[in-house]
Amino acid sequence: MRALPPLALAALLAACGTLPQPFRGNPGQTAQRLASEPPIVPRLVVPAPAMALLPDNGGKALAALLARDLQLHEVPAYAEAGHKGDWVLAISATDTGRTVVPVYTVRTPQGRDAATLKGAPVPVAAWAAASPATLQSAASEAASQLSALLAGINNDLQRANPNSLLNRSARVAVLPVTGAPGDGDAALTRLMRANLSMRGEAVRDAPEGADFVVQGEVRVVPIAGGQDRVEIQWIVTQPSRAATPGGAERGRVVQLNNVPAGSLNGVWGDVAQAVTEEASGGVRDLVLRQSGRTAEKAR
Repeated sequence: MRALPPLALAALLAACGTLPQPFRGNPGQTAQRLASEPPIVPRLVVPAPAMALLPDNGGKALAALLARDLQLHEVPAYAEAGHKGDWVLAISATDTGRTVVPVYTVRTPQGRDAATLKGAPVPVAAWAAASPATLQSAASEAASQLSALLAGINNDLQRANPNSLLNRSARVAVLPVTGAPGDGDAALTRLMRANLSMRGEAVRDAPEGADFVVQGEVRVVPIAGGQDRVEIQWIVTQPSRAATPGGAERGRVVQLNNVPAGSLNGVWGDVAQAVTEEASGGVRDLVLRQSGRTAEKAR
């Protein structure tokens, strides 16, 4: 670390101790925002039903509404006929005389029935009319239960797969940090990679083949009292679930602190070590939860 007068050094090292404070002694649990998403589930297609006691336009509308509501539960569902390798959610219905009971069957890519869910009964006339309100209610009610059902199916599949994230370290790409003054970009990048590696993840430099991608962004803003406000965000995305070229965001670890103005314009040294040591705990906690692993199992 660069030479500093004793008081300045003490102030800067104090900043080292407080900059990552959201994770101090409890990494990953009290970040400003640490997303807790449902487990990853298989890609699911929802074809328009032919045996659901609905008119053609009603069947298409129900499939579209159900796919949309499943997406709100982080299930990659699509209202289409699908392709080889897709899981299928087949919609049918049973007429009990006074009511119609929608039935949702989850089928594997091989055509085997994996699970069946019965929806809430709907009066026969209301179901046949296929009003937007009736279909929306049925889709919303089913989506919540189906998302949990699919997560359970996927969890069983992952446990049985030795190459799944449940049974191995995640491949984590740490991209170059941006926005830091001095040597902060290089120091934070190098030390985040080192700290995540020491915590047990398979760290790499490039995103190709990675399960998760970590991007650090630094913003330093001058404030009153001869201080700089430093905000560091570690954004975790998942390329395999990308809705955009940048990947689907799984969460972020945010660190905030005020430091003496200009104190980070040169060598970051121990500051970078303190920041990444604490932030890497939050990042790994997020990766573990997204992988379905626990800290105890990952050790």
